Amino acid sequence: MRVITFNTQGIEQAADKGFFDWMVAQDADVICLQNLKAREYQLDGDRYHPEGYHAYFFDAFEDGYSGVAIYTRHLPKAIMTGLGFEQCDYQGRFIQADFDKVSVSSMTIPSGLKSAEDQAEKLAYLEHFKNHLKKTLRKRRDFIFAGTFNIAHKAVDLSNWYVNQKVSGFLAEERAWMDEVFDEMGFVDAFREVNKAERQYTWWPDYNRAWTLNEGARLDYQMTTANLRKSIKSARIDRDQRFSEHCPLIIDYAVDL
Repeated sequence: MRVITFNTQGIEQAADKGFFDWMVAQDADVICLQNLKAREYQLDGDRYHPEGYHAYFFDAFEDGYSGVAIYTRHLPKAIMTGLGFEQCDYQGRFIQADFDKVSVSSMTIPSGLKSAEDQAEKLAYLEHFKNHLKKTLRKRRDFIFAGTFNIAHKAVDLSNWYVNQKVSGFLAEERAWMDEVFDEMGFVDAFREVNKAERQYTWWPDYNRAWTLNEGARLDYQMTTANLRKSIKSARIDRDQRFSEHCPLIIDYAVDL
């Protein structure tokens, strides 16, 4: 099973840049998209519904904001949207497809870069999401949470990390949250399980030469339950084409849907 996660920063803009042609060529089973900035009814054209894929969306309440989607070649047993708290559901931040053996979600955690209030909301969101993760551990199935976490976990995941320790996305309390999820709760950072290389980023800031110099951050993850650890076969970040400030994260699992 191949799973791709990608923050589009506007699905219409990404489509204009050839994203869907690229997507179909990847032979992926499940594609998780975030930050669509469009509602489902605006995406009824053929280019948003490539042949062979089922598409499912969860819109934000506000026009032109957030929104997530899952594209899958396999018909899910069920689709779940939202996590039952306003910050997630109002902003269209979580959708999950349930298959026979595994559930795959497309999700985003808010950014706290703009203001102290935004950062406080981000921390509140992390607590809500952690409670959801605890619930999944009690279920008899495996999970893949794919999307933008807006946190660089360790120094290796962020260029110039030493000057960013007081910046949202690399704050001590955010990284401690990641430590708890991975180390104490037992979830797996699927990318780092098989790819230990340095300077592996999924996002680059919009300033001159950041992309060229590879000065970025690994903000996009596929996080799995522990039972899937041995099923993770390969992981890479595709930088061959650029559809937004993020790049697609592609991971192969020895799992049949």
